[in-house]
Amino acid sequence: MAEVKAFAPKVDVRRAGERFATEAGWLDSRHSFSFGGHHDPANTHHGLLLVSNDDRVLPGTGFDTHPHHDMEIVTWVLEGSLVHQDSEGHTGVIYPGLAQRMSAGTGILHSEKNDSWRISGDRHADPVHFIQMWVVPDSEGIAPGYEQLEIDHELMSGRLLPVASGMPAHRDETAIRIRNRYAALHVARLQAGGTVQLPDAPFLHLFVARGSVALEGTGPLATGDAVRFTGTGGQRVTAAERAEILLWEMHATLSLTA
Repeated sequence: MAEVKAFAPKVDVRRAGERFATEAGWLDSRHSFSFGGHHDPANTHHGLLLVSNDDRVLPGTGFDTHPHHDMEIVTWVLEGSLVHQDSEGHTGVIYPGLAQRMSAGTGILHSEKNDSWRISGDRHADPVHFIQMWVVPDSEGIAPGYEQLEIDHELMSGRLLPVASGMPAHRDETAIRIRNRYAALHVARLQAGGTVQLPDAPFLHLFVARGSVALEGTGPLATGDAVRFTGTGGQRVTAAERAEILLWEMHATLSLTA
């Protein structure tokens, strides 16, 4: 499903307000790519990344049990807590600083709920805010799986950290593994003035999860803005204020439309 080849250099900025929006009362979701009832044949993926949803879910609500298959699903919580349960018997609470991956494989059922008011006892608890990202696995028909690990302390370094990766280069430093040897998710929490350098890769997807930053050669990026890099990398990202960025490094693309 993936292929590796050379592409002409390109830096494509996508502003927060350009995203598809799904609003369902209990859910406020912003989609970087075609998702659900929103479809644009020119915006189905970038590299190996098929989904990057910026979700806010009200307390006591969430996604009821639903199926997935043949997908690596990484969830990164920014605020609040998200309760996960699946048909493989995995259950847990995902919160800021905890990396989580679910491999859907041959098929899995799961639910995701904002049960913060049950956990805290505060019925006025805030929405849970999280980014959910999907990449294809190397092979179809793998066994379903689940992994999570807290890395909040490591994020205090201000470095660009590999959080979820299948790349051999990250084997000894990655928080959680995904089943794709060409893809890695990095996260950095930056103080004002903090800076990181992007890796070189055929495909990068930079998302400003919160705060504002300046991208070398491009300019200011605000919360919710994203940049799709093709055939280029090495730029520096500098925080204008406290910020958190998510970066997918990908060394292949989907062959279905490439």
